[in-house]
Amino acid sequence: MFTGIVEELGEIEAIESVSDSVKLTIRGPLVTQDAVHGASIAVNGVCLTVVDVKDETFTADVIQETLDKSSLGALEPGSRVNLERPVRLADRLGGHLVQGHVDGVGQIISREPGERWDVVTFSLPSHLSRYLVDKGSITIDGISLTVVEAGADRFSVALIPTTLSLTTLGHKKPGDPVNLEVDVVAKYVERMLVPEARTGHSGERLGGAAAGGAA
Repeated sequence: MFTGIVEELGEIEAIESVSDSVKLTIRGPLVTQDAVHGASIAVNGVCLTVVDVKDETFTADVIQETLDKSSLGALEPGSRVNLERPVRLADRLGGHLVQGHVDGVGQIISREPGERWDVVTFSLPSHLSRYLVDKGSITIDGISLTVVEAGADRFSVALIPTTLSLTTLGHKKPGDPVNLEVDVVAKYVERMLVPEARTGHSGERLGGAAAGGAA
């Protein structure tokens, strides 16, 4: 479990193809301080399992399903990524409850620079629109953000200077893909309120397929 408060900007050092998966080597001096084999680290909002730690880098295996259903497949050596270690029970919950399971991929539609912040509009997969409300929470590339305006196929957020300088959203441009995770509380509420969701008669998982990299 994470909070969507990015700890540092990491960098992809190497990508190695292994059969139907890839092995990512990621530099992150802060998050590797206490990382061990089997630990979890969120990379652009995707929970990955640490395979090895060496010289301020860690490696993680990413299966094909995760590559297909998240933006991790678009990464290249040199790409910057948002990194966060799991929350501890004694920590303050600075953002909101984030699982590190991607619900869908959106794209940046537009950026409106302000004097001190940017208003950024993202595309929204149709099956996720029911989980967003104005002033609600959403995770974008692992960043906990507040929705300014929620629409049927898009939504907007305001990025303060700290977010612009300390996360990948300060560098991304229109057309770039982003990982989206909606508020898990909204999905549980829907499951409790919708009869067919409770009985399972629909045969379809609500919220779409989640992507997680833990292996």
